[in-house]
Amino acid sequence: MRVLQLCRKFPYPLKDGESIACNSLSSALAHYGCDITLLAMNTEKHFSEIPDSNDECVPLSHYSAIESVYVDNSLNAVDAFVDLISGKSYHISRFDSDDFRNKLIEMLKANDFDIIQLESSYLSIYVDTIRKHSNAKIALRSHNLEYEIWERIAENTKRGLKSWYLNKCAERLFEFEVDQLESYDLLVSITDKDLEKYRELGYRKAGISSPAGLDLDKYQMKPVNDVTSISFIGSLDWMPNLNGLKWFINNVWPIVSEKNPDLKFHVAGRNLDTALNNISSHNLIIEGEIDCAKTFISDHNIMIVPLFSGSGIRVKILEGFAMGKTVISTTLGAEGISVENGEQLLLADDVKQFVDAIQYCIDDHKVLSEFKVKGRKLVEDRYSNLGNAAELYKSYQKLIGIKPQENTKTTKVN
Repeated sequence: MRVLQLCRKFPYPLKDGESIACNSLSSALAHYGCDITLLAMNTEKHFSEIPDSNDECVPLSHYSAIESVYVDNSLNAVDAFVDLISGKSYHISRFDSDDFRNKLIEMLKANDFDIIQLESSYLSIYVDTIRKHSNAKIALRSHNLEYEIWERIAENTKRGLKSWYLNKCAERLFEFEVDQLESYDLLVSITDKDLEKYRELGYRKAGISSPAGLDLDKYQMKPVNDVTSISFIGSLDWMPNLNGLKWFINNVWPIVSEKNPDLKFHVAGRNLDTALNNISSHNLIIEGEIDCAKTFISDHNIMIVPLFSGSGIRVKILEGFAMGKTVISTTLGAEGISVENGEQLLLADDVKQFVDAIQYCIDDHKVLSEFKVKGRKLVEDRYSNLGNAAELYKSYQKLIGIKPQENTKTTKVN
């Protein structure tokens, strides 16, 4: 089976959830015998130096071929205004590239692909091009309901011009995503909830819920010690991450720090916002972009996820579980992951709940060992990379008329 994976940003280095999700699934599909080709945008916002895919130390060797196209998707006020007046979605327009389309056409003409896998509905603008130049089946792998993210951001923004504009952005994204629903042959959602939502919006074709998975051999656990630090890690050019982090620093951290003057709060993430550079708080350590996310997560016993808008699934939470870390997250931050408050993690949705949850772990650090065991087991049982990909592989076989092999290893899909 030949699969062409289209990505809106180059899935390397593996420092954010989307890159990890794109890379891990393609690796698992290759494990089951798929021939995977990557065509990715290398955007101005998330530009990456393309590594040598033949280097076994680089997690790209499972691709049979890799192509990337530079796309300048930086924000432009004039283009945003024109799209606002014309009724278009500026979020979508930023990913509409003639260079990318031409490279896609070139590859479709030169190769006979069975499946075209779109990583995000932003790439749905290329469906017509694919249909014109290929007989391949098109699968949308939806990491999020994109409009839902911007609805929630708008809800958490003070009323005014900015709030009005964000609501307009959400409306345009909603219209685009709904209009595209019947253009796919298979819809692959990250969560059951998202698949149900797509059904409610009118999707009637084949669909499967296939969570992001991890290669657990690459995630090691350290012994649990006393809590001396807590951490946050996430792409800081993603508005939900930045807004949640600022809220935590301004409202929660001063209280926690006053109660625990030796406790340190480490913050890591790419594209550090200039507003954070001006924030000064006791024992707040802004590390910015780091070389290895796994090392950073491993160095701190507690990971906080103060997310109040967003959609899909937080891969960083799964990584924290895989390394035996205690996660304290908002309910929305843990959305889409099969967790129970007090079992695999602690949920907190306001200042008091965050303060109490952190203090609980500091005062009785033995609970960290309990979270360590239960979190790791959850990932082993439900978020194994090969296990989840096996179900999707069978769906792909069925889509192109191949009878799935009975001995293909599968696990229950969330």
